[in-house]
Amino acid sequence: MQTQLKKAEESMGRRIDHMRTEFSEIRAGRANPAVLERVKVDYYGAPTPVNQLAAVSVTEARTLTIQPWDINVLKQIEKAIQVSDIGINPQNDGKVIRLIFPPLTEDRRKEIVKNVQKIAEDTKVQVRNIRRDTIEKLKAMKKNGELTEDDLKQGEKKAQDLTDKFIKKIDSDSAEKQKEIMEM
Repeated sequence: MQTQLKKAEESMGRRIDHMRTEFSEIRAGRANPAVLERVKVDYYGAPTPVNQLAAVSVTEARTLTIQPWDINVLKQIEKAIQVSDIGINPQNDGKVIRLIFPPLTEDRRKEIVKNVQKIAEDTKVQVRNIRRDTIEKLKAMKKNGELTEDDLKQGEKKAQDLTDKFIKKIDSDSAEKQKEIMEM
């Protein structure tokens, strides 16, 4: 029973980590290097993340600076950013690329908040599915004689407690991200 609960906790933790990664990639009007994590540059035939080819830094609240270690790759980085879905036009001065994040409109903020809520709700569904699967495994263990009725009830309660704990984390992370978006 403990191994099933441990697996469920690890799996729920991975879902939360994934949600946090998705939140960090949401462009919220502030310069954030995480928006470039999915941008790959064709570097000698291999798709390479921008952060492996250049120093990425936040120079001002809404400006991201990309300074490649190899100046010859500047054009490829610029092109990769242009074809990506981050929606910002890079400014290339021959040495560095600057990404200037425009301030968000109220409508765009509301749209982003809806996206954050959807990601949070999807994560909650995944966590609840893990709880359901765990309880089904515990019931199968009882059916096979590996658990008593009391152990099953205790396992179900622990699975529910675990789920409640992770749902609270999801809610607090989501509320924090929504607040961050609406404050800018």
